[in-house]
Amino acid sequence: MTERREFIKSAVIGAAAAMQGAAQDRPLRVGFIGTGNRGGALLGPVLRMPWVQVTALCDVDEAALAKGQDRVQTAGQPKPATFTGSKEAYRRLVERNDVDAVIVATPWQYHVPMALAAMKAGKAVGVEVPAAQTVEGCWELLETRDKTGSPCMMLENWSFRRDNLAVLNMIRLGLLGEIVHCHCAHGNDCVNRTPWYFDRQGNARWGGEYLIQRNCDQYPTHSLGPVLSWMDINCGDALDSIVSMASRSLGINHYFEKTLGPDNPAAKRHYAQGDIVSSLIKTKRGNTIVLNNDMQLPRPYDNRWMIQGTEGVYSEERNSIYLWRRSPKVHEWEAFPPYQAKYDHTWWKPVKSDKPGVDQTAAGHGGTDPLLLYKYLEAVRDKQPLPLSLEDGLTMSVVVPLSQESIAGGSKPVSFPDFTRGQWKTAKPYFAVDTTSALA
Repeated sequence: MTERREFIKSAVIGAAAAMQGAAQDRPLRVGFIGTGNRGGALLGPVLRMPWVQVTALCDVDEAALAKGQDRVQTAGQPKPATFTGSKEAYRRLVERNDVDAVIVATPWQYHVPMALAAMKAGKAVGVEVPAAQTVEGCWELLETRDKTGSPCMMLENWSFRRDNLAVLNMIRLGLLGEIVHCHCAHGNDCVNRTPWYFDRQGNARWGGEYLIQRNCDQYPTHSLGPVLSWMDINCGDALDSIVSMASRSLGINHYFEKTLGPDNPAAKRHYAQGDIVSSLIKTKRGNTIVLNNDMQLPRPYDNRWMIQGTEGVYSEERNSIYLWRRSPKVHEWEAFPPYQAKYDHTWWKPVKSDKPGVDQTAAGHGGTDPLLLYKYLEAVRDKQPLPLSLEDGLTMSVVVPLSQESIAGGSKPVSFPDFTRGQWKTAKPYFAVDTTSALA
């Protein structure tokens, strides 16, 4: 993968240099496709970066579009161009000469066509999660990136969490020994706690249609985000096969029966999606990952990461760590915060004054959104490799169709496609490689 990354780096630099107005004497110009809930959340951090100008916005929701346009002007920037009126309006945005990079924050089914159109127009692309919904869509994104040289990155923010990056530093220092196993989960009550899939009257929002139609791990990237770098996936190891199973589907019907009554159509509707999806992944090296998707039953939010090696174990759920021969008490957890402070990643330390724009105290998933966007846009501006490779983003996203295939086949094993085309065998870890004194 080293040779491949060098090839892609050269292609990206060449494509970026050819972009009209790629000079460094003006702001990096960004267009947003999607200005609603998620697009609006990403717009705020971008507007706080003084070296970025938001030049164009697109949304089929005219009210969300107008709100986004007003936010850009309130931030002191010129009035951006706006595009609406049809689901194809984004094609006019990506063709503009005053757009260098495009952020795609739309419903899942539009991620691939919008990212493809932007790459073909010579734009750098940051696409929300999951990047694709099918194996074919994943390959189409990768092949278009290779053909056009346009940078493309999936915007998985949990890869950039402060605690996760500190754990990454510890793993790379060998404090957990040789990594063997990881458990990760996305637990987020998106039916009872927040109307993410359905409104309070039981009407399906765009995400709810997926729960009605298919049974799979709908949202695997938050769980896997930090795990890929923790386990050197695509950089010395690779995901080999997955076995998935789903529980009964009771949670959504139960919620609407209790809130809207047993005769309400939402309470009677058939939902294909099981309440809990559990997957077991084996890597080429012989390590294992347990992956859970838990988004329909009453529960507090959590991720439940646990990474285990020959020298110790870290538990995000406990906010604790145990290191064999290092922890003061045998078989007793230690608090993790002192370790996080000691092994804090350089990305979470104060940003140099010549590169302002990251506000780690800002809203946006605990500051991860501002950091993610800063590192993505900084790489585009400086014509450097993106902080998270497209291959890694696709490896996370492809769990969606692979888990669906496994469940439909009676929990049969399904093989992972190799988006690195074999280069995982020799590639070196690249994500968030730290050079702080703690690692020297």
